[in-house]
Amino acid sequence: MTADNQNGPDKDEVLEEKDFEPKQEPTTDVESDEVSNAQNVEESSEGTDLQKEIEALKASELRIRADFDNFRRRTNEENAKRVKFASQTVVEKLIPLIDNFERAMQVEANSDDAKQIQAGVDMIHRQLLDVLNGENVEAIEAVGQPFDPNFHQAVMQEPSDEFESGIVTMELQKGYTMHGRVIRPSMVKVAE
Repeated sequence: MTADNQNGPDKDEVLEEKDFEPKQEPTTDVESDEVSNAQNVEESSEGTDLQKEIEALKASELRIRADFDNFRRRTNEENAKRVKFASQTVVEKLIPLIDNFERAMQVEANSDDAKQIQAGVDMIHRQLLDVLNGENVEAIEAVGQPFDPNFHQAVMQEPSDEFESGIVTMELQKGYTMHGRVIRPSMVKVAE
């Protein structure tokens, strides 16, 4: 208000209350639903992303656990096998000694001294076989058995009236297994 207008405000200067009311656009339920739906979609997409990430991490953990369990099992099996066959190199070196003892026992003793020596050799042979049996070393059965290349090494074939074709007729050198594994195959003669 100015000094000129002491009677009251000009008509142009008068603002009505309706001019001060904020303009409200008509809101509808559709718009508010769209906003809440958009928020829900964002939240649910974040939730599904997190859920997928959680599932991926769980699957990864399961794979890692399975890999570790397999590693542990393989390591235990390898250690058990290593312990089981730890004496194999010594056994392989002792087998030719057994062959020599068996050859010595095949010699016919004529004197009493020779018979006593042969008895001592026989005792040592049996003792050595007992030690090897303690390590699960067993002789491979050959004569009269079908030829098996996993256990036998054929060095000759001959016709035989006594045995059918493919049957071992003679063992030239004994073979041995240790815990079921062949450490030396039998050298054999096979019927044609």
